[in-house]
Parts: sequence; C-alpha cells; structure tokens
Amino acid sequence: MEYILETKGLTKKYGRLTALNNLDLTIEKGMVFGLLGPNGSGKTTTLGMILDVTRPTAGGYEWFGKAPHADSRKKIGAILETPCFYPYLSAARNLHIVAKIKECPTSRIDEVLTEVGLIERKNDPFKTYSLGMKQRLAIASALLADPPVMILDEPTNGLDPQGIVEIREIIQQIASSGKTIVLASHLLDEVQKVCSDFCVLRKGVKLYQGSVEEALSDQKTIEVATADLNQLEEALNNLSGIKNIEKQPDVLSLTTENGLTTEKINSFLFEKGLTATHLSRKGGSLEKQFLKILNEND
Repeated sequence: MEYILETKGLTKKYGRLTALNNLDLTIEKGMVFGLLGPNGSGKTTTLGMILDVTRPTAGGYEWFGKAPHADSRKKIGAILETPCFYPYLSAARNLHIVAKIKECPTSRIDEVLTEVGLIERKNDPFKTYSLGMKQRLAIASALLADPPVMILDEPTNGLDPQGIVEIREIIQQIASSGKTIVLASHLLDEVQKVCSDFCVLRKGVKLYQGSVEEALSDQKTIEVATADLNQLEEALNNLSGIKNIEKQPDVLSLTTENGLTTEKINSFLFEKGLTATHLSRKGGSLEKQFLKILNEND
C-alpha cells in the first residue's frame, strides 16, 4: 500500500485547549480525501501541521513514506485561507512572481490559467476579479509546479452557487489527472460529489475514516412506482433481494441486497404485467451519514 500521507498520534495543544488529539490518518495515492467536521473540529489545524506551518505538540507525520523535508514540500501545492496576490498586477504577472518563489519554470503559466478558466483574463488586474476568480487563480498558483499532491482548505468558502460549481469542476478535473487531493470542507454535498474517501473530526478527535461509497452503502435505495402502488407492493413482496419496502406518497422506496438492480426489477414487473412509471436508484446522502456518525459518538 502506497501512502502519500500518514499521520501518527498527531496532536496540537494551545495551553489547555486541545485543537487536535492523537490523529492517526492514512491517505493513499490518487485519493480525493475530504476532512470533514464542524467549525473548530481541527481541520485547518491538521492542514497547518502537515504543511509544516504549525509545529505539532506530539506525534508526527510522513509524506511519501518519509519524514517531511524540503523536497517533499515541493511536491505539494496548497491553498490555505484567503488567496493573496498583488492587487494591481495581472494574473500572469502574479504567477511569474510565484514561479520565481517556487523556483519553477514560467512555461506552465498559460497552461494552468487555461486549466482554471482564466486564460482570457490573464492580463487583467487581480483587484478586478470576483471571489470565485480569485480562488481559481489560487488553484492555478498551487498547480504551477505541477505537484502530485494538492491541499485545499475550504476552497468554496463564501462562493455563490455558480462559483461553487466552477471550483468543483476544477477539482474533479485535477483529480482525473491522477493527483492526490486533500480537501477540508464543511459543505457535505460538495464533498460527496468530489471525494473518494473522507474522515470526520469533532473537537480534534477523529470519529470515522473510510470511503464515501462504503459509508453510503446502507443508504442506497431504489425508488419505483406504477399506477397502483398497492398492487406494486404486493408484487414486490415476492421478489427476492428486497430487504425493506417503505411506502411514500408517490413511490415505493426499496432497500435491496444481493446486487438487485433496476433492470431486474423492471423485468420482474414486466413479467407480472406491471409497467413502471418511475424507476431510479438513489445513492444516499453524506450529510445524513455525517450526522449519524456524530450522533453515534455523543
């Protein structure tokens, strides 16, 4: 197993306050990993320590299977807090400065600006950018050295719905290139749409770690409807693979097992002389699972 990041007993205290307590975390290559938790749960504290911005009180971490060092830090592109650029300089000029600081070639500037959708505004001053555009430029800056790992702290914070969609699509595009992404957020719907794995923090303590798919497996249902729901329910009671049938106003919600698919249900209904007017699979809600994890650990 190739771990990109592994933390062992990572702890941070500020006097009597324990911001992070004994965090053990493993993130594998290619994951889009979400750090979830309410405000004050330790997400930003965790990112600050693994980026060597904040010193741990106890415990430690490894990048790429080794103790952190200057070379490993060069393999990480990060955005923490508010994007900070020179307001009167253009996006292109700001990225030239970033390239000098990072000691990386300027040849990728147009490429990363294209990737985040800013190439047509490359010569406009940063101060004229919307909040979403500023966030996209920050992502371009993090991508400039072509790092294998990206760390994003609340990348959609404060954005309007259109800006959130734009950042989500950029993250999905970056992930499809094979990069490993660590994403801290409290927007659970967005995390569900982009992350492969996640952990839940509360008051500095890890409550859960696993894949999004596994976490939502017991929530997956199939909704089905015909002209007569009573007749439909009677028929479905004779179909193996259905654990539970929940009757709703317009549909039946089925909890299934043994790989029962919508195709099999449709074929079964056809054989019974019934025509489905509605048939779809529901994938579950990470928000619902998040609240369940919090409630189980009260």
